[in-house]
Amino acid sequence: MKSLPPLHPESLMMSHGYSPQSAQGAIKAPLYLASTFSFTKAEEGKAYFELAYGLREPEAREEMGMIYSRIDNPNLSILESRLCLWDQAEAAAVFESGMAAISTVLLELLTPGDLLLFSSPTYGGTDHFINHFLRKIGVEAISFYPGQTREEVIGMVEASGKSDRLRLVYVETPANPTSGLFDLEMCREIADHFTTAEHPVRVAVDNTYMGPLWSQPLTFGADLVIYSATKYLGGHSDLIAGAVLGSAALIKRVKTLRTFLGSMASPHTCWLLLRSLETLKIRMEQQARNAASIAAFLQSHPAVSKVFYLGNLEPGTRAYDIFQRQYSSGGAMISFAVRGGEAAAFAFMNRLELIKIAVSLGSTESLIQHPDTMTHAGVCPEVKEALGINGSLVRLSVGVENSLDLIRDMERALAGISTAQPAGQKDLVAV
Repeated sequence: MKSLPPLHPESLMMSHGYSPQSAQGAIKAPLYLASTFSFTKAEEGKAYFELAYGLREPEAREEMGMIYSRIDNPNLSILESRLCLWDQAEAAAVFESGMAAISTVLLELLTPGDLLLFSSPTYGGTDHFINHFLRKIGVEAISFYPGQTREEVIGMVEASGKSDRLRLVYVETPANPTSGLFDLEMCREIADHFTTAEHPVRVAVDNTYMGPLWSQPLTFGADLVIYSATKYLGGHSDLIAGAVLGSAALIKRVKTLRTFLGSMASPHTCWLLLRSLETLKIRMEQQARNAASIAAFLQSHPAVSKVFYLGNLEPGTRAYDIFQRQYSSGGAMISFAVRGGEAAAFAFMNRLELIKIAVSLGSTESLIQHPDTMTHAGVCPEVKEALGINGSLVRLSVGVENSLDLIRDMERALAGISTAQPAGQKDLVAV
């Protein structure tokens, strides 16, 4: 029989890493609610612990078995193997939340006295962890912004007086909530500029906003890619999880710290994610189609002063060039400014019926929120002002509903609201 050519990730999501014969023929992996696993003999337990604690390297064809669900679990193992397919990664580590994934990476790669270079704006939780917790333990951080050149960022790092302590470039792109784009190849070049034989500078990318379907940061030089798996990967607003992917060597370090922090995802969370991965491609493609229709509607609406949507980038601009190289879709996230400031934005949001007011993104239902007073409430006011994250801005995560129904809901909600611009409020910056 002629063998099949290599399969696409969406096909492998149904079976990769699991054999029905290992579970009495069950076509889907069972939920393994075991806290501990038995060894066939004492020598096997010894061998597994030697590998788990890094006391020796595995021998040829030796595989690590199950010990305890804080270290590994069949559902966790299957999930991590499938996640690698989309991002073309060697290994993955799954966590009980996106912030657990982010904080574990930062804690593993940074020590007191180190310098972190991070993109701004970034998710509010990440911003707080960097600017409050990391600073308390002696890690300094400086931010860079969309539009800055390689030379400008390098000059900023050198001017800090700590360029020899730079250890990590952390990038969230597209930026939340403005969809500002950062050039990942440029970030790799900056990291390499400061890398020495003794101290490599890593690049970690939060790819939550686009998900693995539309962008694979590892192919642009990132060392690690991070997800809030709650979002597109989970996609149903019924779980909290995070994921980190990269080389086997780096993920081993991340997993070791995860073991001792105890922040691994539960078997049930992993089981739900395995279900969600099977429909990831069809969900995200429908969401992208809906977003393109909604962005076109908003672009011409008189109550809307600006639309942040990657599909609307102007050809010939730097942002458009980055978009063309790094992404295969405009995505399903739209931010836009409602004329009239916070009062008008709130009035609009409160009049919506089909679209729900809630944080998070990437799920089957459409969600809208107000970044200035919700997800980015704790971000430095000066940073928000500089980037135009003000009372006018709302962020929409587009779901899989019928796009006409979503547009009608927004059209009705925008009708009749007061759009008088508050005195002194600045317009939003371009992506």
